[in-house]
Amino acid sequence: MEPIVVCVYVHVKSEYRDAFLEASLENARCTIQEPGNLRFDVLQQADDPDRFILYEVWRDEAGMNAHKETPHYAQWRDTVAPWMAEPRRGVRHVGRFPTEAAAWLARK
Repeated sequence: MEPIVVCVYVHVKSEYRDAFLEASLENARCTIQEPGNLRFDVLQQADDPDRFILYEVWRDEAGMNAHKETPHYAQWRDTVAPWMAEPRRGVRHVGRFPTEAAAWLARK
């Protein structure tokens, strides 16, 4: 089974940039502890620091769906929603390489 990769594109209001980053890092720390998560990276755009990509790799659909039921995700989602300059956008991909799930693993 190929991993599910999701890139979530986020554009935040400048005045909330630091708070968004702090909330997203806490969410990432919790997310990488989930059994269905293989990787969760928080990326900030170099030439526009108000734009971020959350790079998520999931073992399968069940793991991705379970994440959306966790308290830390709900807290992140509700906290950052008013900070958005525009709605966040998730783009789903199929992981083709590496081919082994273990190769995607973030250090826990």
